[in-house]
Amino acid sequence: MTKLFEKILLTTDGSDINQIAVKKALEIARECDSTIHAIYVIDKAPVTSSQTEIMTGELYDELNHEGEKAVENVKNLAEGVNVETFVLFGRPAKVITDFAEKNNIDLIVVGSHGKSGFERLILGSIAESIIRMAHCMVLVVKGK
Repeated sequence: MTKLFEKILLTTDGSDINQIAVKKALEIARECDSTIHAIYVIDKAPVTSSQTEIMTGELYDELNHEGEKAVENVKNLAEGVNVETFVLFGRPAKVITDFAEKNNIDLIVVGSHGKSGFERLILGSIAESIIRMAHCMVLVVKGK
């Protein structure tokens, strides 16, 4: 018998509100005996100049460290779920949907919003873009 979801892609930004999506993805993975691919994408848009496209090493290191913490948090909560972690760089919706297609992902789990303020507005639009671009099912988990 085929598993309903063999591979689940979980997008994470490390925010408190995103923990709802993390918990839901892990719950589904336990029920379906799935592998979680936890992904954090460093968005190149806010950290590059339209003139140069260069990110300083120090800023990249800080953002990479934030990403590593976010995906490691998923592993720490996994309790029996196989979790593979990835910190990638690029335009989030494109990176996420390309990753999903290349890795035969069955389900993408994304929070409806992540961080607060302006970042929340941007992340909401990222969720919308993922829904439009994805080749597989997308579960959008609303925060409280």
